[in-house]
Amino acid sequence: MNVLITGGAGFIGSNLVDLYLSRGHKVHAIDDLSTGFGANLSQAMKNPNFKFDHQDIVTWQGLEKAVQWADVVFHMAAVVGVKRVLEDSLNVIKTNCGGTERVLEAAARLKWKPRVIIASSSEVYGFNTKPSFAETDDLVMRSDDHFRWCYTATKLMDEFMAQAYFMERDVPVTSVRLFNTVGPRQAGAYGMVVPNFVRQAVSGRSIIVFGDGNQTRSFCDVRDMVQMLSLLAQNEKTAGKILNAGNDREISILDLAKLVKKISESTSNIKFIEYAEAYGRPFKDVDHRRPDLTELRKWISFTNKWKLEDTLEDLVALETKKQQVRIPAE
Repeated sequence: MNVLITGGAGFIGSNLVDLYLSRGHKVHAIDDLSTGFGANLSQAMKNPNFKFDHQDIVTWQGLEKAVQWADVVFHMAAVVGVKRVLEDSLNVIKTNCGGTERVLEAAARLKWKPRVIIASSSEVYGFNTKPSFAETDDLVMRSDDHFRWCYTATKLMDEFMAQAYFMERDVPVTSVRLFNTVGPRQAGAYGMVVPNFVRQAVSGRSIIVFGDGNQTRSFCDVRDMVQMLSLLAQNEKTAGKILNAGNDREISILDLAKLVKKISESTSNIKFIEYAEAYGRPFKDVDHRRPDLTELRKWISFTNKWKLEDTLEDLVALETKKQQVRIPAE
């Protein structure tokens, strides 16, 4: 099978690359390396079944040929991270919406169309007050901070485009709302909480919690997430659907900080800062984010294998090794 992965040097994309190469498939990855890293593909580069193009999804002239080659397309390329969204909104819009339109249009022009998976986000649920979010729930965005919702709006537009291309152009596309994916290769540079907590704890610096820490999230290991995405791609009956994917275990950010500190056996203190200090401007965070996975489980049979504690232990070990390499013992 031929698998095309946009954003293939990114966190989730590179884990998808490894998954499909391990199954003996041919994989073509595209990434402009603006948030992805070439190092994420260091092992893949040694595989004769792997091809990489350092290209911008919005402008690359080879996209149509790549989509034509593919049996399955995972469109993961996007500008992510709260800091990037607040500081570079125009690029977020151009990349996230423009890239998705180009992928879908390339697929639509083919007589035999590849299976397409579009990465959406749990961010679309916004300030919905329900304890867990189902695909049929209202999407609640405030009107007082347009920059806050820039990324959210692009992901909603991606979903709208996917639905339109499914209904009007017969593209077999599924939109997947990813909930807080964590694990190896995730970078903390753009505000991702778990890698930041782990790095701070292992180095003995203060673990920085934004706000009061009572906001909750549901974290899913990337190695589980890519398995779910693969199963969805295999099930063509999910074409035209919008589905949640993740882990429905919920934890507060403060409890997450305490758990990271415990697992890393860190002497770090936990420090609270206001969102305005963290982002350099007022910012309102959502209080909770937990997926209702009922609909997902109608279509695929999957049980999360990675507990949060196991993921954190793995990440602490990796970060400890990384810091030891950076600072050789005297």
